[in-house]
Amino acid sequence: LVALLGASTLTHAQTAAAPAVSAADWKYKTQRLKAAEVDALLAQPDKLLVLDLRRPDELIKYGSFPVYLNIQNSELEKYLAYLPRDRVILTVSNHAQRAGRAGDILTEKGFKVAGATGSEDYEQEGGKAVAHIQPPAPR
Repeated sequence: LVALLGASTLTHAQTAAAPAVSAADWKYKTQRLKAAEVDALLAQPDKLLVLDLRRPDELIKYGSFPVYLNIQNSELEKYLAYLPRDRVILTVSNHAQRAGRAGDILTEKGFKVAGATGSEDYEQEGGKAVAHIQPPAPR
């Protein structure tokens, strides 16, 4: 698992933060979740895996859920064997686009996907679970 986390941290996809997408523009089979639905999932941490698809710099810039696994979309299929099949998966990105794509891939591979969310959208809807941690100053 350490190798998985290290490898995913080193991968930096050149995906810019996507603008918010309307429900009419949602093109994924994975359900896009509202903040209240995300909070209900987060209330059951023993049944949930939060899978964040963002780059490490985005996690710092936009914040993250307190506990998550970080794998870049480009490496998702490579690391499927490391994902638990006994938990429901919540996929996360900034505005849920990468999360929606990942949710569709995971569903096709037989994983139980609760839905996708964007951390920025979640906060705009009043969600409070995203943590913003300031990195220490360089020495």
